[in-house]
Amino acid sequence: MSRKGRGQNRTGRSRRKEQYIGLPHKKVESAAWRALSGNAIKVYLELHRRYWGGNNGKLSLSLDEGARVLGLGKATVKRALEDLEEKGFIVMTRRGHCYGRRASEYRLTGQRTDSKTATRDWENWTSDGSENSERGSDTDPSVVVMGPFQNRRVSDGSV
Repeated sequence: MSRKGRGQNRTGRSRRKEQYIGLPHKKVESAAWRALSGNAIKVYLELHRRYWGGNNGKLSLSLDEGARVLGLGKATVKRALEDLEEKGFIVMTRRGHCYGRRASEYRLTGQRTDSKTATRDWENWTSDGSENSERGSDTDPSVVVMGPFQNRRVSDGSV
């Protein structure tokens, strides 16, 4: 058996036609995963799809490409990447910049790199209770008082 393993070629890619993204139960049942937004999970799966075994730490997804491929807005892709970083699923290894049109590069913490083993930073993430304030209001919806809709007329007589 070769050093790369029985199912891989010289580049580290699988010889199989189908590629898979493994989602271990431990990851999916973690507090960090359950706190992710649906858009963050979408972005994570797209980043993971680009991983082939030897390129961890060099995974890139520009905001423009993420928006186009995933059908999201650029700001949504940016928030999703920040959410994934904050919860420990990815780590930025190189900051991108608009000049030269270079996207940031990331490392999946659940996969090993050439120089280190998987760090699985998401296992150590704990909720500090602040995620509700980022996604809406902390107020009790039962105490919100809403009055009737008022259609104000403009002084020139138009509606």
